[in-house]
Amino acid sequence: MRGPHNIWRLIRTGATLERTGAMRAVLDALEAPAPLRVAARVLGWPFRWLGDEGDLSMPPVVRALTALGPAYIKFGQILSTRPDVVGDEMAQELRVLQDKLPPFPVAAAKREVEAELGLPVDQVFSSFSEPVAAASIAQVHKAQLSDTGEIVAVKVLRPGIERAFRKDIDAFYFAANVIEVLSPASRRLRPRDVIAHFEGVVLGELDLRLESAAASEFAANTKDDKGFALPEIKWPWSGRRVMTMGWVEGVPLGDNAALDAAGHNRVALSERVLQLFLNHALRDGYFHADMHQGNLKVAADGNIIAYDFGIMGHIDEYTRRVYAEILFGFIQRDYKRVAEVHFEAGYVPADRDVDEFARALRAVGEPIFGMDATRISMGKLLAYLFEVTERFGMETRTELILLQRTMVVVEGVARSLDPRMNIWKVAHPVVEAYIKDSIGPRAAAQDLWKTALVMARFGPRLPALVEAALIRQSQPAPAPLGKSWSTRVIWAGIGAAVGVALVLASAALS
Repeated sequence: MRGPHNIWRLIRTGATLERTGAMRAVLDALEAPAPLRVAARVLGWPFRWLGDEGDLSMPPVVRALTALGPAYIKFGQILSTRPDVVGDEMAQELRVLQDKLPPFPVAAAKREVEAELGLPVDQVFSSFSEPVAAASIAQVHKAQLSDTGEIVAVKVLRPGIERAFRKDIDAFYFAANVIEVLSPASRRLRPRDVIAHFEGVVLGELDLRLESAAASEFAANTKDDKGFALPEIKWPWSGRRVMTMGWVEGVPLGDNAALDAAGHNRVALSERVLQLFLNHALRDGYFHADMHQGNLKVAADGNIIAYDFGIMGHIDEYTRRVYAEILFGFIQRDYKRVAEVHFEAGYVPADRDVDEFARALRAVGEPIFGMDATRISMGKLLAYLFEVTERFGMETRTELILLQRTMVVVEGVARSLDPRMNIWKVAHPVVEAYIKDSIGPRAAAQDLWKTALVMARFGPRLPALVEAALIRQSQPAPAPLGKSWSTRVIWAGIGAAVGVALVLASAALS
């Protein structure tokens, strides 16, 4: 049954794109070849009467996705983080997508809460309001807990949203397969991987336990950050389809007039929001990836409060260190070292010319440093860097694209508060502190100490592991893979032993 549904859904999609005038823009953004353009127009044009016109005040692509429904809106929002797929112009256009949809009845929300919590709503909440916000996946109600009297926000998934999204995701996979068949050149954009990324994000948002866990982890990481607060998750009243958290009172960070009237210092707020984001990304490797004004408020005490944790970004420690050294190299204008770091990390294939790559990086860095301080953008620097590295064969890294997109958004928020902000000056203490902690003798000592702890756990098994590897090495290897694996084990054992010795020596000397 899925085949006919997918074909019909694609026909309706094509019809809506044609009716709104978005078809040409989409095909241009994807650099679609002639066969795909012909197939798309032939599929959509005869059925234009099926398509929705949408809100005529919106740009064509935004209008089409909004008319097609929640899954398409969410897909457009995620594509706005992937200029590597749709191009910078289309990504910029998609950033205005808003997933504000008509709310579903409060009675239906109460039924969802009762089914999830296993208790009558009136027993859990002494009051439960009409929807105060409604989006494509869920809506929010203001309520009061019966036992404590605390005011809370209750987020409830739309009834049947999982089934609706699953149907559209199936259609997206079908479309990706069709595109790869009709346009072999499109495989460089990895359409199926793009859909898989979308599916992962959406499935995470369709299980509010995961969003609650993300909020909890984010709160644990940032509990000591001055001037920053998060609403507390109420775990007893949260589940897969319901999430309850403390109610957020404050002035929207995008309302400058209200911020001024409340006596808040917008220059200080602009600096704080940028430094907070950089700390979360560099120090923790876990950051709020949807940090626009709509998800930020300023409390009466001046704290910046963040909420809506459906999209979070993660960068592993090794990648953070690599990019710290890259950033440090840019600051020092040591482009040869920046190029070498890319090769050492395996980001750029070893058969490329390191000196040529260094010259390309200089073309990125020098214009940035020559700008007036108020025009410098770290987001643009990352975008230019990714553009150059892709030309030299670096594969797209989704987590870094998300970081760059969020950096652009956060810079926009900061500059809306203080248009004269000097990004480098504000970012410098955060970046410098991370570089000191992640590169140099202190970081090396910490790595050795971690290695010693790991070896302490595996110590009793190490002699047997090394002996087994040596025996295996002395026998004819059935395939190169086996030889390579055993060699790595031997060198890992030797390296670990040396690391332990160095740590013990360091401890003894100190």
